[in-house]
Amino acid sequence: MRFLFLLVLTVLLLPLAAAQDYRPKPGETVLKMEVEGRGNIFIRLNTREAPKTTAHILNLVRSGFYNGQRFHRVERTPKPYLVQTGDPGSKGGDLSGKGGSGARIPYEETGFNNDAGAVGLAHDMSDKNAGDSQFYMLLDRASFLNNNYTVFGRVVGGMDVLQKIQRGDRIVSISVIS
Repeated sequence: MRFLFLLVLTVLLLPLAAAQDYRPKPGETVLKMEVEGRGNIFIRLNTREAPKTTAHILNLVRSGFYNGQRFHRVERTPKPYLVQTGDPGSKGGDLSGKGGSGARIPYEETGFNNDAGAVGLAHDMSDKNAGDSQFYMLLDRASFLNNNYTVFGRVVGGMDVLQKIQRGDRIVSISVIS
């Protein structure tokens, strides 16, 4: 009976444990994002395909730029679409999504599609060479974004956490784990 209880408990907690931890494979560069009250999201960066974008994001992560920021955009209708963060003004509660770090990162064609779990550099729709610190994570496929936004990463752990994010949720920290 005790064995059965432990087996059931393990099966129930296994998905939670998987969302909270990810072990990078050799050569991968992975970010760990801790979202307050939700859990962890792990993002594998496409460093070879998007060198300028990933170098910029890594510099921001290492400086603590994203720590304490909030998700200022969550689009769920008409279907689940995306969540977005990267505006430093969100730390003070401004969820307008108009701020950044002040850099201009040019578009990089990576060959990756905007599928569920894709992570892309957001920018003004009129200038795809004006990316900065804001990025999106896709909840579902959004092929209309292909060839317009640099897909610089992929969610490789914590997709269940990503699905639960609400506008205003806070990032405790983002760190490089590999």
